Amino acid sequence: MYYLDMPSIVGKRQGGKTYYYLVESARVDGKPRIVSQQYLGSAEEVMAKLTGASAGEPVRTQHKRFGDLAGVWSMLERLDVAGVVDEVVSRRSDATATVGTYLALATANRIMAPCSKAAFADWWATTAGSRWVKIPHAALDHRRFWKAMDRLGEDDLRRIETELGRRMVTEFELDVSGLVLDMTNFATFIDTGNDRAPIAQRGKAKQKRTDLRLVGLGLVVTRDAGIPVVSHAYGGDRPDVTQFSTVIDELVARYQDLTAQVESLTVVYDAGQNSAANHALVEDPGHQPD
Repeated sequence: MYYLDMPSIVGKRQGGKTYYYLVESARVDGKPRIVSQQYLGSAEEVMAKLTGASAGEPVRTQHKRFGDLAGVWSMLERLDVAGVVDEVVSRRSDATATVGTYLALATANRIMAPCSKAAFADWWATTAGSRWVKIPHAALDHRRFWKAMDRLGEDDLRRIETELGRRMVTEFELDVSGLVLDMTNFATFIDTGNDRAPIAQRGKAKQKRTDLRLVGLGLVVTRDAGIPVVSHAYGGDRPDVTQFSTVIDELVARYQDLTAQVESLTVVYDAGQNSAANHALVEDPGHQPD
């Protein structure tokens, strides 16, 4: 038996013995679910800890990361990142959390302490996140995360990014009259024989990791605070200069969605995108914001 309004101690039978856990529960989608659990030990171990404690001293303590996660999560909630994603992508009928929740959790992890999805549950246990993010413990399994990501397509990501860009410009009153464009590639640890990730390819590694497959990324950020508003991922075997036109097309297509108050736009880019064709593209009246 466990209670929804307070931590409870529950026993689980394993190999003929009972081991005890301190669990916290909450209603998730209207149903009671365990959202946090801490191992206490067998009955003998628990008694040893209790009898060995000096008077007035705590039997056990927990040290959880709080401040950085609270700061990140408050920003995710301010922009309603999970809600934006869930407006675009439906939830699997058997999913334990929404796609938006998974992306919000993954974002927090990438900002605070990047790790593999297989290690995510262990990292989450070191934080105080379960105090305010009420999801079933089983939802943190990396296989459930990847099943949720299977719901996302490129068009979905573009719609999500466009809406989040619009919200950031409005919420923080960003100046988008001047934007900066740059492109680079990043080494991945995707196995060479993995044919499910065609975007990861061998190319000229800017990190000098010639032993790893690469993913390219073009990013447009505001001159004001360096906030990203447009991104374009591409195969690591493609030179940056060949992707310039795609990023510019995407930028022009989205610019009117970002703001209706700026009459002119200045785009700054470096020598890596410097070519006669790219200059002609920028000067083309068809690529000027209305």
